[in-house]
This record gives sequence, structure tokens and C-alpha cells, in this order.
Amino acid sequence: MEESVCQPGAAQKPAFDLACYHPCPMGPSSFSRWFEAAAVYRDRRMLAILLLGFSSGLPLALSFQTLSVWLTESGVDKTAIGLFALVGLPYTLKFLWAPLMDRLPLPLFGRLGRRRGWGIATQLALMGAVLGLGASDPAADPWLTAALAMGVAFCSASQDIVVDAYRVDILEERSYGAGAATIVLGYRMGMLVSGAGALYLADWFGWQAAYTAMAALVAVGIATLLLSPEPRAPEPEPAPAGTPGRRHWLREMVVDPFADFMRRPEWLLILLFILLYKFGDAVAGVMSNPFYIEMGFSKSEIASVSKIFGLGATIAGGFLGGVVVSRMGVMKSLLVCGFLQMASNLMFVVQAQAGYHLGLLTLTIGLENLSGGMGTAAFVAYLSGLCNPAYTATQYALLSSFMAFGRTVLASSGGWLAERLDWVLFFLLSTAAALPGLLLLAWLMGRAPRPRAAAP
Repeated sequence: MEESVCQPGAAQKPAFDLACYHPCPMGPSSFSRWFEAAAVYRDRRMLAILLLGFSSGLPLALSFQTLSVWLTESGVDKTAIGLFALVGLPYTLKFLWAPLMDRLPLPLFGRLGRRRGWGIATQLALMGAVLGLGASDPAADPWLTAALAMGVAFCSASQDIVVDAYRVDILEERSYGAGAATIVLGYRMGMLVSGAGALYLADWFGWQAAYTAMAALVAVGIATLLLSPEPRAPEPEPAPAGTPGRRHWLREMVVDPFADFMRRPEWLLILLFILLYKFGDAVAGVMSNPFYIEMGFSKSEIASVSKIFGLGATIAGGFLGGVVVSRMGVMKSLLVCGFLQMASNLMFVVQAQAGYHLGLLTLTIGLENLSGGMGTAAFVAYLSGLCNPAYTATQYALLSSFMAFGRTVLASSGGWLAERLDWVLFFLLSTAAALPGLLLLAWLMGRAPRPRAAAP
């Protein structure tokens, strides 16, 4: 996936201008440049990014997807399981404390450096939270389990802030694309381990043993930061004459990034689109594991098909989505991939009617994850293009928080719906839930300026 800008030298313009994006022609010389560009993956820093991506992806399933299987087995009702999606609120609100982690030194841990100190502190807290969650009993005290899951999500979201900032700090601009691809691969590997791996362990040794093993794996991220250098901190900009230091810090770190984004004429509609683009997928995903259990699939079957095979389909979808973006541009790719995402939800309707059928489950998961991976590739390209390089960390945290809001708060109603509808109607509704985002996208495409011709 290539990105092009109309004015690459403009410091304050987005690194990826949606208005002037154009597919790049392919030829023999283009293929040789692709091979030369691939050499960036030999950079030793990519290994650190891969391992940090693993550490970042590890906790996500533990606070909901894997936890939802445990809740279902413990007899927790569907409405309550749906509401457990709310424990993901820290991913939605992380932009609120991101400026603090970006600027304030941390006592004791600050000796390791700004990024490494915050990173190791959050990882140690994450390890403790995962151990506490594994020791809880959802059947006896679901509120305590929910509180501990919220703690895992808070530590995980805080770790994401540090990992994203560390990745940007240690790479040059030409390596950003490779760094993004590497961290996504590591993230998916972490989700595989905490998804399929935790389910296998729970099947064999019980839930507490599974969560204890996951807590131990947080050490991967700790070791990576301890063995990696601290990136050089940028020189702070001098405060304008007559501006008190604290007021300048507040304006620079909190006010300016949001004010810059809101200068866009349609910024409210852009945020609404970000909220709704994956809403249909999120509603269906909230209840996917309880659905598999009710259809009669074992934890090992769910792990093998939904997690392991599904991961492969998601990665394939990501690569295919990158090709679609490079050939069609970002906005058209969002529309095509969005329709595929919506259509894939209908496979769950077929699965609900068929009941237990492992071959059909494989097809259902394959199509759903393939289209989801394509949609994610186009969506991440879109979000990246909205960020001003001067405020990338804060603006990306804001945009990804809105995306997470749809996945958590709005999708939490999925359990209530599943409790009152049969599975066929539930998945038909989740398919319809994708329509508002696609209609808004079509409207935004009609309002977007026409791409300018590529420079010779």
C-alpha cells in the first residue's frame, strides 16, 4: 500500500492527503522499488516493534472475547455479557490521559526514560490486573470480575499509548509504514495467544491457570523495553512571550491538536462516520462467542477455527485490503470493503439456521475475518490520513477512541438484543446496523474534493 501527498514538503499537512490520493501505476521499475523498500524490515528496531505489538495485543481478548466464554460457562446471562463490553471504555477515553503520559515524568520509573518508564510501569500494573482477573469467580461475584476486567483494559489502553508513541519516536518517516505493518502483525499474534491459547489452556487446566500464563507473557513487553534504547525526547518549543509555562503546555498538548482537527468543515460528520463504520461488525462480535457455545462448539473448536484460522483470514484480508487501497484509493476502498463486511454478517444467519456444523463455521469465520481485515486496512489508512504530523499521537488517540466507542458502548446493547431475539433476527439486525455508516460514507465521498492530477 503506497501513500502519496500533493506537497510532501509541507510540514503541517497530513502525511496522507485523502484529497490528492491516487493509485500508483505498476511497471518493472515499480516492482524493483518494492523489493528495495522491503529491506526496511531487516532493521533491528522492527523486532522490538513486533514484540511490543505482541505485548499490546495480548490483553485485549482477556478483558472481553476470552472472558465472554468464561462468563457463558459460568451461567452469566446474555444481557450482562453484552454489558461487559463496557469494560473497554478505557480504549475509548485514552486520549484524556495521553498528554499526561507524553509529558509528565514518572517517579522512580522515570530513571529509565520517558517512554520506557511509563511503559514498564503500565506493564507491571497490567500483569497484576490479569492475575487478579484470573483469580476472580464470575458466577459468585460478577461485579468484582467486571471491575478487574476494567483494570486490565485501563492498563492495556495506557500501554497502547506508550507503544504507539515509542514506535513513532524510534523510526524515521520513511519507516512508518513498515513499523505500522510490523506492530499490527505483533498485535495479532498477541490476540491469538490470549484468544486461542487461553482457550486451550482453560480447556486443559482451568481458567485461573490460563490467566496466570497470560500474565506471565506480559514479561515479553517488559524485557523488550529494558533491552531497547530510550528514544531522544524532542526539544520543547519555547513559550510565546508573556505566556505562563503551564498555560503554554496546556495549549500545546491539549488544545492545539483538537483545534487543528476541528478546522475541517465536516469534522463532526467525520467523527460520526468513524463511530459507525464498523458498528455492524461490533454488534455481531459482542455475542459471537456465546453464539458459538450455544451452537454446541467446544472451546478447542472455537480456538482452532475462530482464533487460529480466523487470524490467518484476517492477515490475508489485511494484505488484500492494502492492494485494494493501492488500486482504488482510500474512499472507494472503504465503500467496497464496508459492503463486504456487511454482507459477511449474513453468514452468521446461515450458521444459526444450520446449528452445529464445523465446516460451515470455518467458512463463516473465514469470510467474516477476510472482509473484516480488508475493512480494517482501508480504515486505518483513512484514520492515518486525517492526522496532522504535528499532533499525530493525540489526534490518532482521539480518532481511535471514537472507533473504540462504537465497539464498546454502542455495541454493548448486543447482549440485550440477543436475549430478546433469536440468533437469526439478531444477526439480521447486526447486518442492518452497518448501513448508516455506509450511507454517511457515500455522502462524504460526494462532498470530497476531486483528486488533483499526480505530479509528473
